[in-house]
Amino acid sequence: MGVTAAALAAVLMLAPSVRAQDAALLARGKHLVEVTGACGNCHTPMGPQGPVPGLTLAGGTVFDEPPFRAVAPNITPDPETGIGRWTDAQLARAIREGLRPDGSLIGPPMPMTLYRGLSDRDVAAMVAYLRTVPPVRNTVERSVYRISLPPAYGPPVASVPDPADTALARGEYLANAVAHCMECHTPMLPNGHNDRTRLGAGGMEFRGPWGVSVARNLTPHANGLGGWTDAQIITAITRGVSADGRPLAPPMAFAAYANMTQQELSDLVAYLRSLPPQP
Repeated sequence: MGVTAAALAAVLMLAPSVRAQDAALLARGKHLVEVTGACGNCHTPMGPQGPVPGLTLAGGTVFDEPPFRAVAPNITPDPETGIGRWTDAQLARAIREGLRPDGSLIGPPMPMTLYRGLSDRDVAAMVAYLRTVPPVRNTVERSVYRISLPPAYGPPVASVPDPADTALARGEYLANAVAHCMECHTPMLPNGHNDRTRLGAGGMEFRGPWGVSVARNLTPHANGLGGWTDAQIITAITRGVSADGRPLAPPMAFAAYANMTQQELSDLVAYLRSLPPQP
């Protein structure tokens, strides 16, 4: 069941010493940040050999696209260059609503419209875990947007319950609110929003050191995953290998997803199988 906004605030305002004793909460937060949410895929700078040592979640990754030059911020507890001076409630608001403590809006590619669906329990777990990450002093440049950002991504998020305890509900929650698969694998409209009528149809292009990668169609259409077995889908998610044996390109966080549980992978496949086929 969901909790009230007041109850969520109470959870987020717990003293660090009390919160640190909740091993289950911290374990859940660690899994969300490091595995299913793959926060480090954007917030940890990458070098030729992978993540830069000593800069875990310290920001600096640049996303230079026609609409923006976005730079991932430092989300370690460093008080000067990270989120060390933010309250837990402010951090939770930034994650789910895209609003910094000063009221400014966090822009893309942070998938704010999906993170609004994070449950109260999970956002509290993420906040608790981020408090335990080693602080790293790392100043990053400000993002520059060549598009107009909205005043907000929606009304304030009051309370979000955990998903229903079914494979489809858990898979939908994982693919949207947590792992934001549908953010990259759903075509964009001219206004910059995902075309939810073509959910999972793929086609978005991503440019980087690897060249240009194109998000695959994740629906059960013949041009998508229709001919793939469940095992082949799981191999693609966790190892970055297509059904025909070809390696898949970044920016998908294969290294993080390799640590997903079998239950999560099974739920995710069940959800992808349920999507309307899209050519």
